[in-house]
Amino acid sequence: MHILFLSHYFPPEVNAPATRTYEHCKRWAALGHKVTVITCAPNCPNGVIYKGYKNSLSTKETIDGINVIRIWTYVAPNKGFFKRIANYISYMISATIRGFFVQDVDIVIATSPQFFCGWAGVLLHWLRKWPFILEIRDIWPESIVTVGAMRKSRTISFLEVLEKKMYEAADHIVAVGDGYKQRIMIKGIESEKISVIINGVDLERFQLKTGGNSAKQKYGAENKFVCSYIGTVGMAHGLEVVLKAARICKSKNIDDIIFWIVGDGAKKEELENQAKMEKLDQVFFTGRLPKEEMPSIVASSDCCLVHLRGSELFSTVIPSKIFEIMAMNIPIIMAVKGEAQEIVTKGKAGVVMEPDDPESLISCISQIRNQGKDSFAGRQFVADNYDRNQLALKMLEIIEKCAIKESALAEQQI
Repeated sequence: MHILFLSHYFPPEVNAPATRTYEHCKRWAALGHKVTVITCAPNCPNGVIYKGYKNSLSTKETIDGINVIRIWTYVAPNKGFFKRIANYISYMISATIRGFFVQDVDIVIATSPQFFCGWAGVLLHWLRKWPFILEIRDIWPESIVTVGAMRKSRTISFLEVLEKKMYEAADHIVAVGDGYKQRIMIKGIESEKISVIINGVDLERFQLKTGGNSAKQKYGAENKFVCSYIGTVGMAHGLEVVLKAARICKSKNIDDIIFWIVGDGAKKEELENQAKMEKLDQVFFTGRLPKEEMPSIVASSDCCLVHLRGSELFSTVIPSKIFEIMAMNIPIIMAVKGEAQEIVTKGKAGVVMEPDDPESLISCISQIRNQGKDSFAGRQFVADNYDRNQLALKMLEIIEKCAIKESALAEQQI
């Protein structure tokens, strides 16, 4: 079977959609399927093309058996709504044109974010009559209103119409959590059309204590209690709470707690400048690091913060990082409500804090210090329920059923 996968993000980018797409596709390729990914030159999150890549009309490479086609897009920093929209729409146009000429495709899959990547899948579905699966990992445009990037307007209403049509056009929808499925159903899509394939973890990469305390040694934090945040530093993540917690620690002369912010994004520069201006030396920004360094960062952490702003919409989100942290038995401070919180609680993998509440964050750190991080254990739970190998196979079954079903329907119409 030839699977054509559209993803705006792909390695060497290290965000959640890039990782999920790569982890699934390499497993399908290893099973003998032909997998082609159409993506763009890596530039997330700063809008700067990575060294060794060019923003060309079309280039090809092979990564772990995956045929990767990189297309031209309008590249801009993840700042400013209209620049981002131009980036998204340019991907949709380029992916549709380049995808049209890919031969012998059995099924096309498009993943969000971003929204217009899904529409590239719709257009190829209409133009080439290929079966189409839409993967949803963000309820957009609702999410951009929630984070304050745009207010409710006629533009948003128009985008909501496009969103509904995209759901309707897909032969099948794969959501990354039950919360997403429920919100899609609210928009009028029947339950039978939606499957849930949650995120998971590569248990071979994220082993217990991988890397020891090497990151603590690297960043001069051997004798400190390290609370790390790993991931995108964006508008939705509400990391102002870390600076507020650091202010409290500073005012109380608590100097043995260090906060690492590991990653990059639209808010990183602002937060880093604020921390420098206030001389919050307990907050350390590493910037974007390669995916290969993440296990050592997690292993060197005494706890890991998982935080999103306290909006009802974000209760649908299951951050993929929780599975990687749980696989290494590092305690989580969970500030995302809903299904993600239930997973961490059920797996006995951490403690729960109130989103956007610095006092709650400090209280959770104290609780973990008192209990000892070795009292938290999530690896067996994720091994039993969130092994990436099993989840990739489960999604492959959905792909095969959809391809066979739609091919049979097409033959009946001939």
